[in-house]
Amino acid sequence: MTSRPEDGLLPASFRDPSGFLFRHQGRLLRQVNSSYAADLELLKSSGLYAELVAADLLIPHEEVDLALAPTPGAVAVLAPELVPFVSYPYEWCFSQLSDAALATLRIQRLALKHGMTLKDATAYNIQFHRGRPLLIDSLSFTAYRQDEPWVAYRQFCQHFLAPLALMAYRDVRLGSLLRTNLDGVPLDLAAKLLPWHTRFRPGLSMHVHLHARSQQKHADSRGQANSDKAKATKVGRQALDGIIDSLRGTVRQLHWRPGGTEWGDYYQDTNYSDDALAAKRELVARLLDRTDSRVVWDLGANNGYFSRVASERGLLTIASDIDPTAVEKNWLACRRGAEPHLLPLVMDLTNPSPAQGWDHRERDSLLDRGPADTVIALALIHHLAISNNVPLPQLADFFARAGRHLILEFVPKNDSQAQRLLASREDIFPDYDLAGLEAAFAARFAVMEKVPIAGSERTLFLFKRR
Repeated sequence: MTSRPEDGLLPASFRDPSGFLFRHQGRLLRQVNSSYAADLELLKSSGLYAELVAADLLIPHEEVDLALAPTPGAVAVLAPELVPFVSYPYEWCFSQLSDAALATLRIQRLALKHGMTLKDATAYNIQFHRGRPLLIDSLSFTAYRQDEPWVAYRQFCQHFLAPLALMAYRDVRLGSLLRTNLDGVPLDLAAKLLPWHTRFRPGLSMHVHLHARSQQKHADSRGQANSDKAKATKVGRQALDGIIDSLRGTVRQLHWRPGGTEWGDYYQDTNYSDDALAAKRELVARLLDRTDSRVVWDLGANNGYFSRVASERGLLTIASDIDPTAVEKNWLACRRGAEPHLLPLVMDLTNPSPAQGWDHRERDSLLDRGPADTVIALALIHHLAISNNVPLPQLADFFARAGRHLILEFVPKNDSQAQRLLASREDIFPDYDLAGLEAAFAARFAVMEKVPIAGSERTLFLFKRR
């Protein structure tokens, strides 16, 4: 997290009896309970921990003073390396979810090699850290026992395979089902939504369609899978390796080609010349350098062109956009260029990720994961104010909660992009002008700099929160 939460147990860390996360004097720690003692020792002695950390597949940790444990029954206290920004699967683009799935399967193969297995395959245990997906829960492993099935198989299919299949074969926006189904997309629902011909694709037939039918067949009277029957099923090691290979092949065969959305090629359809765009980038860089930031949120980042002004300076940069095409292109560029400081996310600012889950505290809202040191909002405000009727004072309140500094580009009504939005609706925005913006933002921000953008009628502001 970028803010400093209060000490105590983390609200999201309560499901696993093996241990839990807590904060002590602002430091993130993990208590390991006595029930996990043997597995923790095997994780270390088998060499699995060392190999996963070396491969950038597991967050490293160190053991600290056991006296820091907040409750009785602890056998160890771990201090994991901090992931500075936690993202959620419903905020990832298609290729991010695919990369997280493949990382999970790779971890499972390595675990089996060392005599262990993943007992959890939830997407929430994967985070993007330094540009790579890795496991953040050191307690996700248990000793492998001969002929036992993979206990996390259903969870993997619901959290990864089902949503990826729906995104690939139906509509990429169906990834948002993960937001309303925190335990993953139910397989019976995925099977109903997928095209009929997917029943003839071996991987999807086995892992989604037949899996869904098997769940229904073995469900108890409450519609839940009968765990006793599942445990009684024997799966030999060779068959288990075959399942993992099949899942890997199925994920790799799922593709989504980005394109066809309104803003996917935004920077090829603006009123900026190449020279003006470069000058704007230099101006954004100069203003950003005045903020002494470490964490930057670029809201409405599109493909991350301006996000890289921050990330190339070594600043953690969260680049969010509503357009899945733009975010997909941004992530693919990150992956090709090994950009460790840039994290693209899919985010609708008019309906951003809420606080949800148990007690509304299991998954944090976007703003709960802030504030950022600096928010960048370029060519965004007209979309929020004109397309979505958000009053300027409310926009000021939102940006003040999101960050301590704000680099904002004001797009006037006579700009071609604003005219594009007004073409199909009545102009009911008498206060949407430069004077109205400054008046609305004055209560929440002080103006550090106000600069006209050369080659346009737009204005760039650097604000500091009061």
